[in-house]
Amino acid sequence: KQWYQRRVRGVFKVGDRAATVNFLRGIGMQVLRHEEFKEGCDAACNGPYQGRWSKTMIGYGFEDSNFVLELTYNYGIDKYELGNDFLGLHIESNQVFASAGGEKTADGCLVLKSPDGYTFHVEDKTVPPAGPVAGITLASTNIQKTVEFWNKILGLTIFEQSESMAILGFDKSQAFIKFLHQPEIEHAKAYGRVAFSVPFSELADAEKLALENGHKILTPFVTLKTDGKADVSVVIFGDPDGYEICFVGDEGFRELSQFDPDGSKLLDQAIAQDKSNEWFAKKGISKSSA
Repeated sequence: KQWYQRRVRGVFKVGDRAATVNFLRGIGMQVLRHEEFKEGCDAACNGPYQGRWSKTMIGYGFEDSNFVLELTYNYGIDKYELGNDFLGLHIESNQVFASAGGEKTADGCLVLKSPDGYTFHVEDKTVPPAGPVAGITLASTNIQKTVEFWNKILGLTIFEQSESMAILGFDKSQAFIKFLHQPEIEHAKAYGRVAFSVPFSELADAEKLALENGHKILTPFVTLKTDGKADVSVVIFGDPDGYEICFVGDEGFRELSQFDPDGSKLLDQAIAQDKSNEWFAKKGISKSSA
């Protein structure tokens, strides 16, 4: 089945929101929108946590045409254990390369680490059609099983494949997902999920196809209510290595994901008003590490 889709975002949990945003702004990204929530998400958007949290969309261009990052910040947690699953986000831009500092590899690529430990690879290249974020790399314990799931169930095209590596995507105008083989994967707590949008009418078919082929559905079809904004429907899949993949109903998401010119100001206000460290200190305890 070939779903009509576009890449939406990569979801990352961050413990130091202010430092992470400063890092991303420093490599040229802009805040696209920001939201605050009083309780956990029914689709575990912020992970398995029930307290107050926030979501910040940040990237090099609008969500409709760029791969962007979703930063989820849980107010009670200041650090997440990194696994060995997420191997890097790839940026191709002459401008970002020229302005960013960092360790340079033998092939001339800059390697940056975000404050929460995520790896960014920056190459001195012309910006591709998908925008500066060219793709991401994830680990796979079985390249063939990974490719079968992402190609036959999720509908991505295979661009390149070998015994130890595969590159997939919906088309060349969108960011790629690259998989590298490694014997074991530990997801730990940090990296979140990859999300795509599909027409609302196809969500049920996608869920059915996965179930018929023996794959896991982590969150069955559910509609998430957002006060004063569009409702969005999602299905969350689990791939053979346990990665979370979220299919979002495109119609509701297009309305919800509009650029908010006040998003950056709302985020800065939230950071300034975040007194969670002081609250924990007064209680004589430290924030949790997940």
